[in-house]
Amino acid sequence: MDVIGIIPARYSSSRFEGKVLADIAGKPMIQHVWERAKQALLLDDLIIACDHEQVAEAASSFGAKVVYTAKAHTSGTDRIIQVINPIEVKVVVNIQGDEPLIHPTMIDNVARALLENNSIAMATVMRRISEPDVVNDPNVVKVVVDKNNFALYFSRAPIPFLAANSNNSNPVYYKHIGLYAYTKDFLFIYKNLPISDLEKTESLEQLRVLEEGYRIKVIETEYDTVGVDTPQDLEKVKEHLLDK
Repeated sequence: MDVIGIIPARYSSSRFEGKVLADIAGKPMIQHVWERAKQALLLDDLIIACDHEQVAEAASSFGAKVVYTAKAHTSGTDRIIQVINPIEVKVVVNIQGDEPLIHPTMIDNVARALLENNSIAMATVMRRISEPDVVNDPNVVKVVVDKNNFALYFSRAPIPFLAANSNNSNPVYYKHIGLYAYTKDFLFIYKNLPISDLEKTESLEQLRVLEEGYRIKVIETEYDTVGVDTPQDLEKVKEHLLDK
């Protein structure tokens, strides 16, 4: 198998209990994620990895393949590893269960980056920011990349910082979208990397990869997403879908 998509779907959430089952236009949020991911062309298989009976029942009701994973897992990565450990696969795509606006081309693009270049072990997504207020929002992660679109840094702060004496009056900012693809081998390396100082400072897990000297390919997309962390985020998603 070349590419498998895993949707980690944890029921418990400190800010929004049961959010993956929250209703959006008559469907649970996890169904929106699954239906969009099913449209990706490169996925050979798609699995919802959950830790709660209600999520498993909901996922089964709309035809998804479900694997029940341990409640003790502290991260989506651990949940994914439990699922893919016995599976022969080259590339694993981590599709967040709280991203109901994910676009299938994003999934294909991160998978393709790894399939077409065996020197790349991890890839993710960015989108150019057009809204000035988003740049300063710490809930929106920004990323800067090198000339080959490998990540230099991720931050909740506005990066690059516009210095007072800068000759560049119109810097470009990119929002990081938390969709990841890994080779299966690198996923196990990633799991065992120590928590880094930068990661603890910014509360961004992907920084441990950069701090350990590994590279992350970043693919630009024209599509935006709204990650649902709070009930207020859920309302933004509903408004977005109504505008379509």
